[in-house]
Amino acid sequence: MSNTQTVTLRQTATPADREHVRAIVESTGMFRPDEVDVAVELVDERLAKGEPSGYYFLFAEQQGRVVGYACYGPIACTVSSFDLFWIAVCQDQQGRGLGRRLLEESERLIARAGGTRIYIETSGRSDYLPTRRFYERCGYAVEATLADFYAPGDDRVIFGKVLGAWQDQH
Repeated sequence: MSNTQTVTLRQTATPADREHVRAIVESTGMFRPDEVDVAVELVDERLAKGEPSGYYFLFAEQQGRVVGYACYGPIACTVSSFDLFWIAVCQDQQGRGLGRRLLEESERLIARAGGTRIYIETSGRSDYLPTRRFYERCGYAVEATLADFYAPGDDRVIFGKVLGAWQDQH
């Protein structure tokens, strides 16, 4: 990221974030309209229910503009596993380290909340290869692949990572 343009992170979701999330996810060109709607629905859930929603957000802002975000939460019926539901950066801001910063800060917040494992799912389509490589560079490994999960020829690839504190204790 450019040193002249400071990015700040915030955790509180606001009603305006509904449209910020929509704009970010749409800008990537990777998601169908129904997938974009799901991303916005998670903001709605957080706004309506607060912490009991199980959805936690991290927003990246640059010069008053929301340019990226992550959404994560604990996995029901597990002791300390979390899902990273969404991580997205505006198309015009990609390749500047913002995704890594959002991911690393999400990992820190998850660890602080008692999380020991993080799971991320993504598509197996060829256009998602840069996304899968990003997760691998950030220390995630493929845990499972579910063939034709999203659609014929579109596998679900599940990545996992054990957080450092858990590794140190076991």
